Amino acid sequence: MFAACADPKAIEGLTWTLCYLTSGKHIDFYWSFVTVLTLLALTAPLALAMGFLGASAARSRVFPLRLLGKSYAALVRGVPDIVFFLFFVIALDQGIEYLKSLAVCEGGEWPWQGLEFRVCTEAKVPLGAASAAWHQAYGFGLAVFTFAFVFGAFAANVLFGAMNAVPNPQLETAEAYGMSQPQVFRRILVPQMCCCSCWG
Repeated sequence: MFAACADPKAIEGLTWTLCYLTSGKHIDFYWSFVTVLTLLALTAPLALAMGFLGASAARSRVFPLRLLGKSYAALVRGVPDIVFFLFFVIALDQGIEYLKSLAVCEGGEWPWQGLEFRVCTEAKVPLGAASAAWHQAYGFGLAVFTFAFVFGAFAANVLFGAMNAVPNPQLETAEAYGMSQPQVFRRILVPQMCCCSCWG
């Protein structure tokens, strides 16, 4: 890293420590921290958004939407996280490539050939000729979505409980004053939910 590190025999004291801490392996180690913190910074807001959507769907008066919201929170929380982190990413990647293959591959052949998943070259995501940066960004994006999907289910469960903690008389009073369902949700339920989740 530094010019003084070129001759190992001349390195002593603090110079040795500086050379050691700036070696290639240590730089990779530092970048791994940056990667994890970036993943966290992107995933946390997305997971909260997915959790809020899941909790809102679970409270919906529309049965299919309510079923979807409750199923999302229950099924994802019921499956071990390691299964999602090992297999969901692969299935998501293959699903994207399969959908793209329906649009760009000729003949529309089923991509599974025995135990191998093969699509035409044009259906690869990203394309094989793409730079390594695109491949890394795509993998990082899959990781962000998977983390948000899994932890969004946990957030949905917590937010659903906070929404249920809001006393019904408050919601009924708002309806009695002529507020529509979206207004009750936006002006009464969500602010009260935040208070209930913060103060218990």
